[in-house]
Order: sequence, then C-alpha cells, then structure tokens
Amino acid sequence: MERHVKLGKSDIDVYPVGLGTNAVGGHNIYPDLDEEQGKAVVRSALDHGMNFLDTAFIYGPKRSEELVGEVLKEYNRTQAVVATKGAHEFVGEDVVMNNSPTFLKQQVEDSLRRMDTDYIDLFYIHYPDEDTPKDEAVGALKEMRDQGKIRSIGVSNFSLDQLKEANKDGYVDVVQSQYNLLHREAEWNVFPYTQENDMTFIPYFPLESGLLAGKYDETTTFNDIRAQKPSFQGEAFKENLQKVERLREIANDYGEDVAHIVLAWYFSRPSLDVVIPGAKKPQQVEDNKRAGEIKLSRETIVKIDQLFC
Repeated sequence: MERHVKLGKSDIDVYPVGLGTNAVGGHNIYPDLDEEQGKAVVRSALDHGMNFLDTAFIYGPKRSEELVGEVLKEYNRTQAVVATKGAHEFVGEDVVMNNSPTFLKQQVEDSLRRMDTDYIDLFYIHYPDEDTPKDEAVGALKEMRDQGKIRSIGVSNFSLDQLKEANKDGYVDVVQSQYNLLHREAEWNVFPYTQENDMTFIPYFPLESGLLAGKYDETTTFNDIRAQKPSFQGEAFKENLQKVERLREIANDYGEDVAHIVLAWYFSRPSLDVVIPGAKKPQQVEDNKRAGEIKLSRETIVKIDQLFC
C-alpha cells in the first residue's frame, strides 16, 4: 500500500507528493500555456495516485480552478484532495489583499462554484492583509468548515507572528510558504512552531522553478517569472548551478534524477510531510512521484544539508 500522510490535525490523507497547478491555467504566471495539456497533467496526477491538487484563485486568475474542476468531473470526487487559496481582491486595476471574514467566505463560495464541487478539502488564506485580525479571518473559515464547505484550514505567506495570531484558537492545519534548498529561512522561524502545534508545512517552489531539478545551464535564458528571481541572476545563478551539479553526483549514486533526490530530502525536515512540485507535462508528474518512494541515507541527508547551508 502506498504511503499516505495526514494534513495537520485533520483526517485528510494524501500521497506525500502532490501537484502544484500554477502551470495549469496560470496564464498570468506562465505565458502560452496549453490548457488541454494542463488538464492532462491533472489527470496524470490522479491516475498515478497523487491525489493532492493545489490551486488558487489568482492562478489565471480563476482559470486554474476552472480547469481543475473540469477534470474532477471525470473522477469520483473522493479520489482527489483539492486545496485552493483566496485573499486577492481586484479593486479597479489594482489587486489588494483582503482577509476580512465576509470576503473570505465569498472566496470560498466562488471557488466552490468555479470548481463545481460541493466541498474544498483545504482552503488557505493566500496572503495576509494589513488590517484584519488573523484569528478573526481563520474564524470565518472555521464557520465554513462547520458548514461542510471546507474540510481543513491553511494559511500561506504568513510571518511567524501572523501564524501564531491565526492559530490562536488552534484551527490552522496547514502552513504553506516558500522553502527549498536555496531558501531555508523557514527552518528556524516556522518549523519549530508547526512541529509543536501538529501542523503540516508545505513548501512552494520546492524545485525553485526547475533550477533544483538540474534542468538549466549558464546559457539558459528566461522570459517569465524566473527572470525576476535573484537565484536566477548573475553570479548567484552560476553558484547555484555548481551546487546542483554536486547534487547530480549524489543522484547518480542513487540512480535517480536530481529532482527526485531534492524532493526526497525535504521529507527529512520536521513537519514537512508533503511537497507539491508543479508540472507542465504529464510525464513530469509521473516522474515526480518517485520522490515519495526514495529513502535517503542519513549520510546523504547531512551531505545535502551542508552543501546548501
């Protein structure tokens, strides 16, 4: 039987390698996406037992949720665990963050409609706003959970202080923030708290948009979100490529791809039980599943830790 883990304090079981769907209908993130291929990516995840799908209102906007919902109709709803996020409000041509209880409740209703489903397994507050008390925002989601419209509660991109305020009543199950081998701040400012409070930590950009998958070299250029990331620029990019080549040596010893080794390493971190790498092709999804089956030696875990310290 395949290994499954629970999301925080909830009773929701997921395969530890899920699918991040910002490249499924996320036209505002990646230009020129093929929507039919995006749907094929979601099908590949579900067909291979990777039941955890992570989307958001802002991916598209709206389009990722709609495409995920179209695929869900082809399956028994219980085959999928669907997470989505809300907080972005369009005010004229501007986008502002809104965590008010009224707005978040409407976001849940709108996501339910876009995905044409009766419930959402995990709903996150995508980003904090400046004004709303975080325990009140989470309290609104608790009401939606009590009504059966969502099954668990998450917060994303919250500072440690905001997380503590959000979890004042113990309702938060999952925390999602940036974390990978090149961005490890969460290890000392979030992991101790999530571990102590029985929360699941889910990193986004676990492969740093492909950089940690060993896909690029010094001649690679970018015309999307990657071009704005410091880890893809100048000397930092060259140094990161050198570290990835060291990872490739480790991966070769295991007979695995670099991406598999990186994702498997994350499971050595406390409270990090799930990873959600994105994919643009169905085969990438199937390949990513391998990470949930690899057991790294303690020596390898330490070696990777030191390489990216």
